[in-house]
Amino acid sequence: SSGINAEYGDEVGYVTASRTRQNANGGRSGYECPEERDYYPYWAPTLQTENWDSTSQRTPWIDAAWLGNPSKCTWMKQASFNRKASFRCVLSKEDDKRKYGKSITKADCTKEGGSWVKFNSFLEVLTDVTTEADCKVTAKSQGDNNIIWDKLRSDDDSKVCIVQAPTMQCRQAPWTRVNHLGNADNYDNQNPNASRIELDLPYFPSGEAKRCVLRIRYNISTGDYNGWKTDASSNNDDDVISNNPTIDVFGDGNGITLALNTAQTGRVFQDRSHIFEILPRTEAMEGKTMYNLNVMGKRGNLEQTVPSTEYDFVPSSLAITTDDLVHVQWTGSNTHNNNNDGNAGEGTDGTDRHNLMQMSGDISGSYPYTIAKASFWNNVESLTDPEATGEDIAIGLASSGHYCAKSGTDTCPASESLDKKKTKMDDKMNNAPASYSGHVLKFKKACSINYLCTRNNSFSNRSQKGTIWVRKSSKAEVKKRAEK
Repeated sequence: SSGINAEYGDEVGYVTASRTRQNANGGRSGYECPEERDYYPYWAPTLQTENWDSTSQRTPWIDAAWLGNPSKCTWMKQASFNRKASFRCVLSKEDDKRKYGKSITKADCTKEGGSWVKFNSFLEVLTDVTTEADCKVTAKSQGDNNIIWDKLRSDDDSKVCIVQAPTMQCRQAPWTRVNHLGNADNYDNQNPNASRIELDLPYFPSGEAKRCVLRIRYNISTGDYNGWKTDASSNNDDDVISNNPTIDVFGDGNGITLALNTAQTGRVFQDRSHIFEILPRTEAMEGKTMYNLNVMGKRGNLEQTVPSTEYDFVPSSLAITTDDLVHVQWTGSNTHNNNNDGNAGEGTDGTDRHNLMQMSGDISGSYPYTIAKASFWNNVESLTDPEATGEDIAIGLASSGHYCAKSGTDTCPASESLDKKKTKMDDKMNNAPASYSGHVLKFKKACSINYLCTRNNSFSNRSQKGTIWVRKSSKAEVKKRAEK
């Protein structure tokens, strides 16, 4: 098992998955499994519940993307738990409690007295689809998802209609110098941006809202040994790699010590997660490509935000068609202090605020149009608030939702509108919401906009601006999407 660690080796025999070569003392944060955290791909099913719950449907981890050596992409996609079943040693099912063994091979599991049980990964289980025939019909209507009629685990009593996640993205990571935290050579052949990858959100056929966690792991690789062919059997083997070795470079017996920490090579170095919710689409949104336009970075100047970045819209340049949709939204906080590293910026310390207004000139300027002169908004409609006018949309985006419209709509109470709200917005937006769910925008015709955030387009934060170009969809594009 990779649970045997370099410090104690075989002296302690079997070591649980809470101990790894980098985590010899078994330290844990929250409910994490250190072995699953430190090694990827992981050898065991990453299930979130002891027993699958048809109500909560808490899924295994789904592989969204892997950025590494492209020559490994075929193997990574085939080995991913997204589509390939994984096995685990199960010792009992007494009282509906499934006790797992320590073995990670079928032969060892048999010796341990357990059953070698197959687990299928799932994005969702369609509980209202109760027959194999109906499951096959549903599968034909799906795009990237794979739908199968099978057991979630081979020791279950019955089969269900399982929605499996799409095949993961696999590509080379954006190119930067070693340990560089700034801009990178990305994939869009545009001006350099912070390292990024564009992901499609998963599609849930049930149409139900889903609370999701996005997890990002950063791996440190080394060329000192073949990481694809080295496992726990090489622990304590100095012929593979040794800790802080001394090299006799002069041949006189007096060596030079290398600053080489074996606990820091070939491991996951960062493991970060972010929670968000996916809401069902309305009928008017079905079949459309929807782009998520939001904000990245945090409060502070260049020095204060490292290793993050200053505020910016993302994507800051967006070229789309009239058949596409854009969801403008952002999140923020009222209670952070940047670990006391500084609060450069506008408004109340420790707070985030954003808005989006049409610029009065080209992208090099600093002034927005007033709402009355911001003609771009006559070209858009909101699919989340169909009654909203272009003026209503502009007011909501300019105030981060402090005012939800000019005088009220079906989804905007008149008491929260510009005309009726008693509490007027502070000139620094201090009393505006930190987070804003915004609008899903549909474009009536070809148009373009340069836009900015008035609060953060300052010397401290440099520039928070963006551009959207909209061209008319061709007949071929409309036909292709209709067929899809």
